[in-house]
Amino acid sequence: MKNITRIIKIAKPLHKVFLILVFLILVSSTLQQVAPVLSKFIVDEIMLQVQSQSGNMNKLVILIALTFGISFLATLLTSVSDRMGDHVSGKMYLYLTNKFYDKILRLPLTYFDNELSGQVLSKLGRGIFTIRQFLNTSSNFILPAIIQTIITIGILAYYNIYTAIFMALLFPIYLYLTSLSTKKWGKYETEKNKLEDQIRGRAQEVVANMKVVKSFLSETHEYEYVSSRLHKYDGLYAKQSNTFHAIDFLRNLSLQIILTLVSVIIFYSAFKGTLSIGEMVLIIQLIGMVHRPLFAMSFIMTSIQQAESGSKEFFEILDQKSEENYEVKVTSKDIVKTPAIVFKNVSFAYSDNKQKVLEDVSFEIKNKEKVALVGHSGAGKSTIVSLMMKLYRPNSGEILLGKKSYAKYSHAQIRRNIAFVMQESELFSLSIRENVSYGRHSTEPEIIEALKKANAYEFVMALPHGLESEVGERGVRLSGGQKQRIQIARAILHDAPILILDEATSSLDSKSEKEIQDALNYLMKDKLVIIIAHRFSTIQNVNRILVIDEGRLVDSGDPSILAKKEGVYSELLKYQIEGNKKLLKSFDLFR
Repeated sequence: MKNITRIIKIAKPLHKVFLILVFLILVSSTLQQVAPVLSKFIVDEIMLQVQSQSGNMNKLVILIALTFGISFLATLLTSVSDRMGDHVSGKMYLYLTNKFYDKILRLPLTYFDNELSGQVLSKLGRGIFTIRQFLNTSSNFILPAIIQTIITIGILAYYNIYTAIFMALLFPIYLYLTSLSTKKWGKYETEKNKLEDQIRGRAQEVVANMKVVKSFLSETHEYEYVSSRLHKYDGLYAKQSNTFHAIDFLRNLSLQIILTLVSVIIFYSAFKGTLSIGEMVLIIQLIGMVHRPLFAMSFIMTSIQQAESGSKEFFEILDQKSEENYEVKVTSKDIVKTPAIVFKNVSFAYSDNKQKVLEDVSFEIKNKEKVALVGHSGAGKSTIVSLMMKLYRPNSGEILLGKKSYAKYSHAQIRRNIAFVMQESELFSLSIRENVSYGRHSTEPEIIEALKKANAYEFVMALPHGLESEVGERGVRLSGGQKQRIQIARAILHDAPILILDEATSSLDSKSEKEIQDALNYLMKDKLVIIIAHRFSTIQNVNRILVIDEGRLVDSGDPSILAKKEGVYSELLKYQIEGNKKLLKSFDLFR
């Protein structure tokens, strides 16, 4: 019941409303028990009239009117409490979703390195659904059932103690049998949840990479992957069902045995005259009212178990350590006017990998200097950029910005000083306007000016809806060059003193590369620039090159000097030149 307790605690903002709800449920549940009691007096009055003609018609009318009035009030309060229960459930959904999303935004990138996005969303959906369903069930069903049962047993005890004892015995029997069922049910549910996360995570990946799936004719493989897990899921569901129905048989059997004993007691007592006909009718009605919570006991326990297991991973995410505060306000005072980036003996390894990606890396990039990071794939170039963006923290060593340690800057302050143009052309399925101004409130003239400087204005205006044209998921409706120019326009609006270009032209044709390069030349003016590139045409105008090999800084210097010096840079340059020569020779353009 650990997570149930947490659900109650996490609902603290709604505790006042919940107390009002409990009060309404208590009153309405009590009133619902009054009607059967009044029916006893109505029957007794009728029996007096039948047996001795001494019944009182006025009293009978008052009792019937009172029964109707109390039933009407109970029905009204039940409707109000049910609506309030839905209100609490809705507000809880809003609160929990906001809390989860807030937590996701504060988690470090290392968390997402180890989780599929589909699995994260699956945990969110399942956790919130089960918590919300539990609160809704608690307010609209569990609490009324418990209160009515207590009152009913009390009334039964007043009129016949033996029926009360037997009916009360049903509840521990039911609880024991149901607890056996829910324990096994919960074990299967945990396994089902894991399979569900795998299925949803994989399905989301397939949808996001549908071109790859179809290009490699992997539809059958993907179908079988999901189908095999669905079969396992169905098998677990079947085991849950078998367990439930086997124990449900024992529950119903115990109910029938006890109801038979109670019926014998009631009818025997009425036959002997120790119970009046009215009292017999009352007890029969009360026993019928006990059926509802008894029959629902398995549902109640299942709801509790669902909330317990379904919210487990939800709370595991909430328990993750937050490392970023996105609410920090960044002002112009936080912009470093003369930035310089310094790495001092920086080493880094990803959390799931003991092998260091970077080891003892030291360098300094001065204000307005243009530096290229060069090296083989996997050498550690992108990791250096991620550390610069404070997406990760070094395991040892220190990074400085403008002579001040990174540790003294918030994540927001660091990133406000850096504009980033990525290789993947990351765009949202929003309009051109929203993508360009993403992360910054910009006027239309500012957006248009940024598009012009990025050589993107003409193609944007040629789109059917201009700035309001939606680009599709990850910019699928735009070409590679168009997406890249939108990114550059976004970086221009960001107007940061440091610019990072991560393979910004690597996947473009020559014409698009020329257009992008022209836009980048404007963007790079008067900024500290770090460029990651394999195509050396994009780094011909840098001041200095840092050569990274197997996580270490192995060389640095002027491009022309490094080109003549034996090492990684000259080797890579040689391969690229030779490749270009072969291409030109194949077209008889080079001799």
